[in-house]
Amino acid sequence: MRLFAAVLPPQGAVDELSRAVRPVQDGHLRWTAPAGWHFTLAFMGEVEDRLLPDLHARLARAATRTGPFDLRLHGAGHFGHRALWAGAAGDLDALRMLAERADAAARRAGVPMDQHHRYTPHLTLGRLRDESADVRPYVGRLAPFEGSPWRVTTLSLVRSNLPAGGVPGEQPRYETVGAWPLEG
Repeated sequence: MRLFAAVLPPQGAVDELSRAVRPVQDGHLRWTAPAGWHFTLAFMGEVEDRLLPDLHARLARAATRTGPFDLRLHGAGHFGHRALWAGAAGDLDALRMLAERADAAARRAGVPMDQHHRYTPHLTLGRLRDESADVRPYVGRLAPFEGSPWRVTTLSLVRSNLPAGGVPGEQPRYETVGAWPLEG
């Protein structure tokens, strides 16, 4: 199954960001659905079923070593000229540490992970449909956004069910398959 570790923003934070994004939405971007908004901590890709018990145990251990922390949705940014994202503010050191621990948990459980790189907290909002377009005007319009803080209390393991129907605009469906309280 295709998995990633994540921090899931609460509904109130999602609603605030939805209200900020709505006025800039147009047909130039393929917008992600608010129901799927998340901060990916460690993307694992396809994980063999036999690795799941150890992965769950190691993620649980990572959660017990990390205390709850405050976060809020903040501003916007981009990767290249095509991907638009909302950023985070608050205790980013704790968020980065949780990402490091989730990545290490997956590696130690035997999940073949991509090359390790510095974690950039982001929540993907959309991707440009047209190669010749530029995402920077969207970043400018969303840059002033400041969401309300919330307390991150859970590390989640999420299954990504990719679209299989070939329907234009169909998006992945996400299903939480594990969740552990932060207790550090």
